[in-house]
Amino acid sequence: LLSADYNQIELRVMAHMSGDKELKRVFEEGEDIHTQAAAAAFNKKTTQVTKEDRRIAKIINFGIMYGISPFGLAKQLKIQPSEAKEIIDRYYERFPAVKEWMGTILAAAYEKGFVETLGGFKRYVLELRSNNQTVRKLGERIAVNSPIQGTAADIIKKAMVDLNEELRIKNLETKMILQVHDELVFEVAEKELKEVALVIKDLMENSFPLSVPLVVELKAGKNWGQMKPLKI
Repeated sequence: LLSADYNQIELRVMAHMSGDKELKRVFEEGEDIHTQAAAAAFNKKTTQVTKEDRRIAKIINFGIMYGISPFGLAKQLKIQPSEAKEIIDRYYERFPAVKEWMGTILAAAYEKGFVETLGGFKRYVLELRSNNQTVRKLGERIAVNSPIQGTAADIIKKAMVDLNEELRIKNLETKMILQVHDELVFEVAEKELKEVALVIKDLMENSFPLSVPLVVELKAGKNWGQMKPLKI
């Protein structure tokens, strides 16, 4: 089996869609986004970031993409809402265009009633029309996240279509057998492993160009439990 997994695809999509210069720089220079977010959130140098800081920053990064509130973050991190608000504010100070983009997305969603992915798919957000504030807040989180998560789905689906055709053209025995979130799993003849790994990695990283690089990590093994990183 060969596994090909998009690395932090949703955060890369957010960097592209928001156009945030600092967030794009992190991905363009191959830095660790969770370490950078931890440095921003806790006002530290990257060399001072601990494993626990990075773990918390991972929650913050994905929480931001889901439009998390200070109260929601406080609940997840088991801290006071005021402290959570400070963390979120420092995040936006480091990545200001992300906050601006989210504001733009929300305004458009309230006006048009839907949001769109980069692939052109619409997600109607009827919750924004509710008289119930809790339901509207849910709609706002959906409106912020759907373009990101939906575009990540667009990217992997485009890659699947392109790979199916490429494997056919090259007359390879390899079969695409499974998609799990941002990961594709293939059944590969051992004699084809190196060749097909190059084909898969190149196509997945380039079939849907963004303004930041897409990175695919490969693993291979006799079964899913024995997968180990594959260097090509």
